[in-house]
Amino acid sequence: MKKTLVALCAASVAFGLSVPASAAADPTGAYKRKNGDTVRVWVTEGKLYCRITEGKKKNFEMCHGMTDSGEAWTGKKMKHPGMPGFMSFNGTVTSDASSIKIKGCAMGKSMCDAETWTKVK
Repeated sequence: MKKTLVALCAASVAFGLSVPASAAADPTGAYKRKNGDTVRVWVTEGKLYCRITEGKKKNFEMCHGMTDSGEAWTGKKMKHPGMPGFMSFNGTVTSDASSIKIKGCAMGKSMCDAETWTKVK
C-alpha cells in the first residue's frame, strides 16, 4: 500500500511538471507590423496588452486585457488604428517564437481581418 501511494504521488508530480500552466505561447516582446509600426506586447496580472510604440499612431492600444484561453489570448476590447476609436472587436492573439498573429472580428465572426507581426530581436 505504501509503495503504491509513493508511486502515485511520484506519477502525479511528474505529470504536473509536464503540463504547462498555459498552452498559449509567451507573446511578450516587441513586434513589427507590415506597415512599419513597432508594437510592444506584455502581460500584466494574467491579461495581455499591446500598444504601438513607434509609428503614426504612437501609444494606440490595440489589445486590452485579453484572457489566456489555453491556446490563444482572446478578448472583446481589440482595436485597430485605422478604425474609429469607439469601435472594438472580438480578438484572438496567437504566437510562436518569431511572430504573433492578431485577428479581430466584428458582427460575430462574419467580418474578420488578421495581421501577422514579426518579433524584433
